[in-house]
Amino acid sequence: MDGFTTSMSDSVVTRVTTLVDEYLLIWVLLSVGVGLLTPSLAFLTPLSTPILAVMIGAVSLTLAPERFRQLRGRTVLTILVVQTGMPLLAFAIARTLGLSPALTAGFVVLGAVTPELVTPTMTELSGGDTALATVVLVVVGLGTLVLVPGVVTVLLGASVPVDPLVIVEQLLLAVVIPMTLAVGARYRWPGRIGQYDDIYPSVSGVMVILIIGIVAAANASTVRDGGAVLLLVVVGAVVLNSTGYAVGWLVGRNFTRRERIAATLSIGMRDFAVAAALLVGAGFPTAATLPAVVFGIVEMTTSAGLAKWFSQSP
Repeated sequence: MDGFTTSMSDSVVTRVTTLVDEYLLIWVLLSVGVGLLTPSLAFLTPLSTPILAVMIGAVSLTLAPERFRQLRGRTVLTILVVQTGMPLLAFAIARTLGLSPALTAGFVVLGAVTPELVTPTMTELSGGDTALATVVLVVVGLGTLVLVPGVVTVLLGASVPVDPLVIVEQLLLAVVIPMTLAVGARYRWPGRIGQYDDIYPSVSGVMVILIIGIVAAANASTVRDGGAVLLLVVVGAVVLNSTGYAVGWLVGRNFTRRERIAATLSIGMRDFAVAAALLVGAGFPTAATLPAVVFGIVEMTTSAGLAKWFSQSP
């Protein structure tokens, strides 16, 4: 009887994780729709930081030590160097489009945060080097502690009055600490933690769905009344996403195919949920999260298309 119960439980968990992972784009779109139709959900905004911490911690539990071995240092370094240029690209796009300081801040933070947490998953589906995408995700996650407050101070200055120390605090609470604890737990109890590897990405996916819905609710009026500004943000999101893919593919011309795919997705995909939660937690104007909402929809669509194309091409 116990075996039957366990089997049934495992079956239910498998179905739930499949529903989350396979249809993440649909859930994200539904979450955005619910948020826009129910602005009152914005009262959940204070929960953004703990939700983000759970999201980061869950995906970090999958980072087994053996995944970091046999990677080429030059390949990792090249991707990291290009990563540091993404906030500059985002800033240039926002300025070219003539966006407000708040929206410009949203693009800058979007460019400076980690690659999207599902990048290793999309890399795996694309036939790329999953270990490389994972290492880049971890290193950039730790580097955001310096990069995000740094670029906000240098590029935005006094145009958006936010204390960089508040950003550092949010990064520590929502990214660095949960990531460090999760990787440490995986190293200390590899067998116990590793037996649930199929579940962690789904937990992270649910957190993504929650955050994007909350941020959409907070931006409901801005989206409804956006008009030409909303169109410009969509254009900016598409340009940032596609340019990131193109740059990743070009800098990886001397990589193996698997490494090149990982570089393309790691540079082109930005973690919109992390960006949105940081912007909210650090006290940026509400409008600053609009680029993250739009970018999330754009990248979830394009990355799914790229994964299909990469997996089918020789």
